[in-house]
Amino acid sequence: MGETKQLVCINCPMGCRLEVQMEDSAVQSVTGNICPRGEQFARQEAVDPLRVLTSLMRIEGREKPFSVKTSATVPKRILFDCVHQIFANPVSPSRLQIHAGDVMIADVCGSGVDIISTQEILE
Repeated sequence: MGETKQLVCINCPMGCRLEVQMEDSAVQSVTGNICPRGEQFARQEAVDPLRVLTSLMRIEGREKPFSVKTSATVPKRILFDCVHQIFANPVSPSRLQIHAGDVMIADVCGSGVDIISTQEILE
């Protein structure tokens, strides 16, 4: 017998309430979506949820961190591992010419996704 998952789409402000019918870990059907993006979201979310990670990154010897994010979505199951890698790799004070979009950590947790700066630090 299949499983039913209840989700709320986060792709737009509509917040469609979705119902996903699963059979043997595979999506059989999606209902409740108003647009095709809702169905796409439900199919991904039910099997392997993805998220953009936003965080703060430290600069060695400084109190004030700066903001970073993933350059694309990463599997939700590795978010805490990604945060751990960010906190374990503070930026050297000698590298304080940081521009928004600069890669701070390449291929975070082997995901193929980079951690990029979302702000400028020009000192």
